[in-house]
Amino acid sequence: MGKKLKYLDKPLLFVTVLLFIIGLIMVFSASNVTAYMSHAVSPYNYFFRQAVFLAAGVILFFVMIVFNTNVYGKSSHLLLIGNIAALVALLIYGSAKNDAVSWFEFGPITIQPSEFIKVISIVFLAEYYEVNKGKLNGWLKCLFPIGICIGIAALIFIQPDLGTTVIYALTVAIVFFSVPMKKEIKLKILFIGVAIVALGCIAIFGMGKTILRERQLERFDIANPCDKILSNGNQVCNCYIAMNNGGLTGVGLGNSTQKYLYLPEPYTDFIFAIVVEELGVITGVFIIIMYMIILYRILVIGRRSPSNRGAILCYGIAVYIFLHIVVNLMGIMGLIPLTGVPLPFMSYGGSYTICLIAALTIVQRVSIENGMVREKGE
Repeated sequence: MGKKLKYLDKPLLFVTVLLFIIGLIMVFSASNVTAYMSHAVSPYNYFFRQAVFLAAGVILFFVMIVFNTNVYGKSSHLLLIGNIAALVALLIYGSAKNDAVSWFEFGPITIQPSEFIKVISIVFLAEYYEVNKGKLNGWLKCLFPIGICIGIAALIFIQPDLGTTVIYALTVAIVFFSVPMKKEIKLKILFIGVAIVALGCIAIFGMGKTILRERQLERFDIANPCDKILSNGNQVCNCYIAMNNGGLTGVGLGNSTQKYLYLPEPYTDFIFAIVVEELGVITGVFIIIMYMIILYRILVIGRRSPSNRGAILCYGIAVYIFLHIVVNLMGIMGLIPLTGVPLPFMSYGGSYTICLIAALTIVQRVSIENGMVREKGE
């Protein structure tokens, strides 16, 4: 296995580790006030928990990296069925948080199945379209796995978790259109997809009070958030205040004022605002550049893959990470409604951290397989 590890993508690995370290530091800085004031426990509470999540992720990396992508694909069917069952069970046994029933609670541990199913679905789609790559002549066969994913999106939507639903649906759609198949089939399915989305929008905005909750509808009112600071504009306006306080170089690590309960759970969805407040716009831009490097390296690995499976895995994971970045940052900047989506590498959270590490491990495994193919060719 040691020889195979030489084919790991070193730039991707370095930037990944760097961002996880920065994220761990920022989780401590952003969470210590909340940990002390809300729970009367050690200010290191969330820091230690996130460190445990990362340690578990490192163990998962060394377990997963041993297996080739063919094994991932074959196991994806059972994992998908298990995760669908978990999403159904949430409707009965799940725990509510922020008005969404998206978590199972096992003592101090909470698990969010909708996070795991994003990565599992990417692996499932890559396996399906690899196995059936010579049989994609009819649109029904091409659309079959997408039908399953539409059902999954519906289960996530009724939790209700609109942000995760949007990211999941967009990831599946983009993965589908990255699959090599006849243009006519893609156009036909695109037409069907647009029709479904149009009908969905009519249903949501035409009967919004019955489909979306009042809290969700309020989030679509994103204009001039600071004029509504005492109501639904509070969170975005406090993000603006935090980023304005930071300026170019920041007020210093640990010196944020907005983490003093002005922003709810500043160590999760709003952590980028705390990063800019404490470390400045320069650090914020640096983090965004690191994101661009990660996405570029994943796409390069995907482009070099000799198999549909490897390419689809990389493209799907790049989209998965990209959408989390865009939805989170645009939300805190008031460009789209806030949806409670974690920021990759920065936000606190066990389910998302584990899933992100698993996704990046899959990419690194594709890189190893690419290197092994090149070695055989030489």
